[in-house]
Amino acid sequence: MKQAGGLVKLRAFCTSAPEVLALSRAATLVAAITDNSGKKGSPPERRSWDASLPVLAKVLISAGLTEVAMLIECSLPGSSQRVDAVLAGVHPKTGADSYVLVELKQWTHAELGWNSPRIVWSLHTRGDQLHPADQVRGYCRYLQRDVAVLHDHDEVLHGVAYLHNAEREFVEPLFQLDPDQFGCLFTGDQRDEFIEYLRARLAPTSGAEAAKRLLDSEIQRRTTLLKSTAADLRAAGDSLVDNQRLAFEAVMNRINLSRKGNHKSVVLVTGGPGSGKSIVAMSLLQRLRADGRRVRYATGSEAITKTMRRTYGRQERELEKLITYYKSLTTMQEEWLDVVICDEAHRIRRTSTDRYTRSVLRTKRPQVDELIEAARVPVFLLDENQVVRPDEVGTIDLIRDHAARAGLPVFQINLNGQFRCGGSAAFDEWVLNLLGLRAFGPMKWKDDDHFTVRVASSPQQMEAFLRAQITETVSARITAGYCWDWTREPDSDGELVPDIKIGEWYKPWNKFANRIGGPDDPPPSWLWANDPRGFEQVGCIYTAQGFEYDWAGVILGPEIIVERNHLAVRRDANKDNKLRSKTLFDEDFDILIRNTYKVLLTRGMQGVVIYAVDPETQELISGLATSLE
Repeated sequence: MKQAGGLVKLRAFCTSAPEVLALSRAATLVAAITDNSGKKGSPPERRSWDASLPVLAKVLISAGLTEVAMLIECSLPGSSQRVDAVLAGVHPKTGADSYVLVELKQWTHAELGWNSPRIVWSLHTRGDQLHPADQVRGYCRYLQRDVAVLHDHDEVLHGVAYLHNAEREFVEPLFQLDPDQFGCLFTGDQRDEFIEYLRARLAPTSGAEAAKRLLDSEIQRRTTLLKSTAADLRAAGDSLVDNQRLAFEAVMNRINLSRKGNHKSVVLVTGGPGSGKSIVAMSLLQRLRADGRRVRYATGSEAITKTMRRTYGRQERELEKLITYYKSLTTMQEEWLDVVICDEAHRIRRTSTDRYTRSVLRTKRPQVDELIEAARVPVFLLDENQVVRPDEVGTIDLIRDHAARAGLPVFQINLNGQFRCGGSAAFDEWVLNLLGLRAFGPMKWKDDDHFTVRVASSPQQMEAFLRAQITETVSARITAGYCWDWTREPDSDGELVPDIKIGEWYKPWNKFANRIGGPDDPPPSWLWANDPRGFEQVGCIYTAQGFEYDWAGVILGPEIIVERNHLAVRRDANKDNKLRSKTLFDEDFDILIRNTYKVLLTRGMQGVVIYAVDPETQELISGLATSLE
């Protein structure tokens, strides 16, 4: 069941050690986990469940903790990430609830990588990984922040990584990282020590009530990035999980190396919508600033840059000065900045020159070269499926190619989690398939507890439903494909012109002007996504990209049609002057439009409502998801 605010309660397969062993012997353990945890699991994950969970169960039985509850594949609220196991029980000394988060690894050998105690290299994965103790530490802090029964109760929560196939001598470097309450490490030959660790935190009594209190707990609704305070951002680094934390640590490590030996390098962080790129970027900005580093946060988006400046500049004037545009970095030299954090790097342009550039400053030098040169460690965060304009060229290959020409190494980290769309990785895949950005084609949406997908029968129904969701803490916006002309100036009465007309329904585009008016005026374009008044206008790709809100309404314009049961793009229905160049090939136009709708469909935190103008398209999507009642 969904709770108020749209987030779900924790979900896990609640069982016990004896039951895990019984299921394992019957070869039904994997099926029980998928049926009860809500996670299907990839083939490697399923093999891991079969190999590791019975080992943990045997440890619990040897410790006499047969009645402790095992919450297997326990979800992190609002995220696609899971904890291998949460052991729920009673503390042997205090009698209070006690929870131990366990991260299980099948590694046999591991060593430190990148000269960092927090980044390790394992023969099992053959790649750089976050230290497993740091991984479980991040899970603890995430749950402590979001789960009400864990707020202000540090003493009830513990984290441990168990490398059950390893002997300490073959992973000895990993013990250089100091242990703490939320993150410590044991290996297979330390089984007895691990048993004593568990006995010190869990009594041999039933953990059923403790498990129920955790699973039934209220969830603190996650604050969006632009509603976070500067203090929130300073603490955000502690709650980064998995590859988010790995990316953070990788950047910090490259900075330290660059200062010690003048080693310049490029860091590339990739991930889809909601994977946490921007929170990694802002966490880095706050940490580097606190460390006295010379740093800038930059984007190629006017809307994002202005909104960030307004949001954080009101709190800390010095922070506002660190937020800038790509083109403002073009005159900066390597020795001037330690780090430049290039968020939304898919928006890198061919050059920084535009129509506003003075003739004496015009250049044909690639913008990516200017960004690489601007700092000792340039950091690029991007999603290649968010390139939506012909002059945007930010791709992994482009950055790697230009770094290679400069003789610089590139370190790439892929963010594999989902922290938007209710943490539903399934929805992200559904959108990719719907839009033909994956090979499978449109699929029927299977409702889950994480995210809501609905189809409206009309724009009126969409607007009414979304308006009903809005509260002081819940936001909603309607966006559309750029398929209607845009009257840039208000009418004679000062009202925005309702250019978007669908039957009897009409709405204006978001305000084109950048200036802020009075309290009753529509917000400027760059503030549309973050101002409650924005609901009264329809946003476009240029005002929605990079932002998030709780509920997203998306109108598929007449440019989206159906051919052979797949969505196709009709070029002559598009009204965006930026895409009407005769030099833009049809296949390039096609992918830009598909990317545009991918961005629009993945802005929501709790749900999305879709309506298509084309009747055949509306019929297709109506068969894929539940209609609004």
